[in-house]
Amino acid sequence: QVQLVESGGGLVQPGGSLKLSCAASARTFSTYTMAWFRQAPGKAREFVASISRNGFTTIYADSLKGRFTISRDNAKNTVYLQMNSLKPEDTAVYSCAAGTSLSTIQIGVIDYWGQGTQVTVSS
Repeated sequence: QVQLVESGGGLVQPGGSLKLSCAASARTFSTYTMAWFRQAPGKAREFVASISRNGFTTIYADSLKGRFTISRDNAKNTVYLQMNSLKPEDTAVYSCAAGTSLSTIQIGVIDYWGQGTQVTVSS
């Protein structure tokens, strides 16, 4: 069993930045592909970004390329999401997820989910 705990969410003004963290309980963290998803009110959950086990390969939703950066530190069992130039439409609950395949995690093949952290972009 892997527990994922997100942190770093909050209220930020348009154009601002936030860095989310997701800490994993398992020593096997480095064996998991990791991803971030988000769900805005009244909308379906959507893929944000994913990262390979060694951190060398990343995949982003096309609409978020250039503004969001996913990274991981396997020594700290943590995955991050740096979000820049935030827009009101980025408001959502952001959740991290662990899976076994970089090719399938982005379509929702997930082994473990975190509980999510709220990000609100508003002036």
